[in-house]
Amino acid sequence: MSVPRKNQIARVAVACLAFFALAAQAAEERPLWEIGAGVAAFSFPMYRGSDQTNNFLMPVPHFTYNGDFFKADRQGIRGSLFDSDRVDLTISMALSPPVASEDIRARNGMSDLEATFEIGPQLDFTFWRSENKARFVKLLMPLRAAITVEGSPKDIGWVFHPKLNMDITDLPGLPGWNLGTLAGPLFGDKRQHAYYYSVAPQFATATRPAYEAEAGYAGMQYLVALSKRFPKYWVGSFLRYDNLTGATFEDSPLVRQKDYFAAGVAITWILGESSTRVMVND
Repeated sequence: MSVPRKNQIARVAVACLAFFALAAQAAEERPLWEIGAGVAAFSFPMYRGSDQTNNFLMPVPHFTYNGDFFKADRQGIRGSLFDSDRVDLTISMALSPPVASEDIRARNGMSDLEATFEIGPQLDFTFWRSENKARFVKLLMPLRAAITVEGSPKDIGWVFHPKLNMDITDLPGLPGWNLGTLAGPLFGDKRQHAYYYSVAPQFATATRPAYEAEAGYAGMQYLVALSKRFPKYWVGSFLRYDNLTGATFEDSPLVRQKDYFAAGVAITWILGESSTRVMVND
């Protein structure tokens, strides 16, 4: 297992910790903010469709903030624009790590994939929720614009990832353990898919022909996460399955594997928290 280069650690940590976001929490009083640190191990492909895997062991931050508008937790960084009993409109953000093409056989000689930042609105519909809000079924509909994180950022299109989300707090027989699941298709425009899967003529080789990716369907994604919060620390794990069969870019020479698993485990210790308590309704 390798440790990523220093300039990648923060980006990778933020991007990957989002996978632990799915554990539900009942409506309860929590600190306005808390900070901590921990360690995590991840295994995932270099990019969706890659046949090479990245295995990371790294330190990770722990930060939560439960403000009325701005919130930061394992579900990411977001701002609530509209909130009702069944419909929520928030700001959704995401990060993805950089990839050095010299480390990937399929992309050898091509431009590196820079870290990307995504931001946009997310509309959530709650189909069912228990009285204490500890269990629910939602449809999450984030639409995010993506830009590269570099000296001269580039607009690389948009991503739409509707997904069905079911969360259960306090699993039967496992008090305190929380289960979250996600499933849904991904879609992207031509610029998004071209950034990852197009092969310009100057990069074509005998085994990597020129290819122009198109907009549309980008495969299915399924995720299961399990976590538990203890008084002074938190533990979590996730398992994700991706399937690119039927994706508009599945014939790209850069797609070397059409289905695969990604996984991770983490533990973080709470080092400090606010004395101010607020009521949080997830």
